[in-house]
Amino acid sequence: MTDATLKTTALNAAHRALGARMVGFGGYDMPVQYEGVLAEHRWTREHAGLFDVSHMGQCKITGADAVAQFERFVPGDYAILKAGRQKYSLLLNAEGGIMDDLMAGRPDHDGLYVVVNAGNKDADFAFLKANLSGDATLTVLEDRSLIAIQGPEAAEVMLAHEPVLAEFGFMDCARLMLFGVDCFISRSGYTGEDGYEISVPNADAERVWTEILKDARVKPIGLGARDSLRLEAGLPLHGHDIDASTSPVEGALTFALSKSRMERADFNGADRILKELADGPARVRVGLSVKEGAPAREGAEIADLEGHVIGTVTSGGPSPTLGRNIAMGYVAPAFAALGTDLKVIVRGKPAAAEVVAMPFVAQRYYRKPKV
Repeated sequence: MTDATLKTTALNAAHRALGARMVGFGGYDMPVQYEGVLAEHRWTREHAGLFDVSHMGQCKITGADAVAQFERFVPGDYAILKAGRQKYSLLLNAEGGIMDDLMAGRPDHDGLYVVVNAGNKDADFAFLKANLSGDATLTVLEDRSLIAIQGPEAAEVMLAHEPVLAEFGFMDCARLMLFGVDCFISRSGYTGEDGYEISVPNADAERVWTEILKDARVKPIGLGARDSLRLEAGLPLHGHDIDASTSPVEGALTFALSKSRMERADFNGADRILKELADGPARVRVGLSVKEGAPAREGAEIADLEGHVIGTVTSGGPSPTLGRNIAMGYVAPAFAALGTDLKVIVRGKPAAAEVVAMPFVAQRYYRKPKV
């Protein structure tokens, strides 16, 4: 895709005015960095980073049958989801493969608000439009931008604009007036840090972006640091760590499988998923600490200590927080136990690696104290 054919977000001019280095991502012209990936990664871990994620797909599914129809294609229990809550889930094909991972919630009483990945959104929306039936209507929200503020100071920054946000815990969401406009907002994100995602009308996006950046605790952050942050958090990237051939069990995403839905087995791919839960999958996503040499990037082979290739790295790179190289990849369950010594083949040379727990860096989502 050439620069001339790349789509732009409503914040494109703002990124360029800030000196961002722009690249093509998900069909969009997006900022990969401003002052540098390492500095932006550390700023987000220590303060608050502001991300343009407007390339993601936003939609509403409304109607009396909205939830029941949506549940045909995801393994989460949305029928019991209360207004003001959202959850992570997986859009599954008939074989139980992950067509996309997504966030879906009830910010108001008007059906579901859903956010999907940029590279998959056209296919996702086409699939849903073709398969939703009964009283369920998909409305793509093409007129909205999505801004994420992430980091340990993100909450304090946002409370200065709307005190009610202090009442939000992780995965709480709402539709409210913020910055003088109609917004969908959730306390969530994909960096492992506390923060909020804010959906605003395109016409107001640059004003809201600029207003948030007036706070000295906030800096703009590009997709480079977003990727290194989500890697440290052990979060998969669709099209790399998971895809339409990967099951939730293989992808180590069983937390997204609601017990009630497993019992009902009334969603796409249920037979495969239940079989893998009972018998084990053929492969599984694991975290790796790469103990020597260069970073193991996507596509690097994983081998046992005898040199037999047993898997492939799907994401990898230096961890700015840990000061060492980390990676995610797939191996057979026999090699997936924590502490298993393996090798990664980087530039033709084997390097020592060890299976370690994910997340690599502890997630710091804010969860409200239980009463």
